[in-house]
Amino acid sequence: MRRWGWLALLGLALAATNVRVIQVEGGRLSGDLRYGPWTFEGGVKGRVKDLTIEAPRATLTAPKGKTMQEAEGEREARFEGGVAVRRGRVEARGPTLVYREKTGEGELLGPARMRQEPKPGEDPVEVEGSRMTFQVDTDTSTTENALLKSGNQEGRAGFVYYEEERGLAVFADPKGVVLTRKRKDGDLRILAPEVRSLTGPKKLIATGGVRLVDGDLVTTGESLYYDDTTGEAIVLGKPAVSENKKEGFRLSGATLLHNVNRHQVRVYGKAFRLPVEDFKKLGEK
Repeated sequence: MRRWGWLALLGLALAATNVRVIQVEGGRLSGDLRYGPWTFEGGVKGRVKDLTIEAPRATLTAPKGKTMQEAEGEREARFEGGVAVRRGRVEARGPTLVYREKTGEGELLGPARMRQEPKPGEDPVEVEGSRMTFQVDTDTSTTENALLKSGNQEGRAGFVYYEEERGLAVFADPKGVVLTRKRKDGDLRILAPEVRSLTGPKKLIATGGVRLVDGDLVTTGESLYYDDTTGEAIVLGKPAVSENKKEGFRLSGATLLHNVNRHQVRVYGKAFRLPVEDFKKLGEK
């Protein structure tokens, strides 16, 4: 049984490697046909699983001592001269992309920009950052020094993880994530070390110590749940505190309900549990 278990794991590993093998075509081909590197120039296109990469120039390299064919699953492809990456409703652009078959990860060097076309009734999602990565095993991407925009909301963080079809964005920054909702009567801001947002339904949770700034009305706590369709934020704390120093207002409680459309806060009398299950990343326990 142990032997069959190892064989099954080996089979999975080989299957993953085959899925990650990139096909590069188009342009003029030059280089050592047996050992490489292969250089493609002029209208180059790379394909790996459902990811398409286009660029004026690409170089495909094998590890030293291996032929290009023997090295399938271990090679590296570098696309240069202005790169376009496409997958489903997503398109990203940047100056250079490096794809490694061993990891199944494409690294788009910045400044990089990504746009996801919306589903009916939703807003497009736009991301820009200093560096992006795209995984071919999943429909996920990550961005460093990121700014994400969707509708009238935007988020800034040192790191953003994004699941494309689900529309889950996880913002993380030890210096503090800043989410802003643009409004005519003053922007709403949510600050926390981590924020998880579902960009379609426009719902989010924030954890690690939160601050909700609604004009002069500021509510702080340990975590919050916010639904932009209702404009209501449920803030949990020990206690949660809401203040408007300009008007001399102060309210505290284990759970507060802050309505950002009415600029009102009251004690939330019901039992509430943060819906963390709805915001888990792919494969996260």
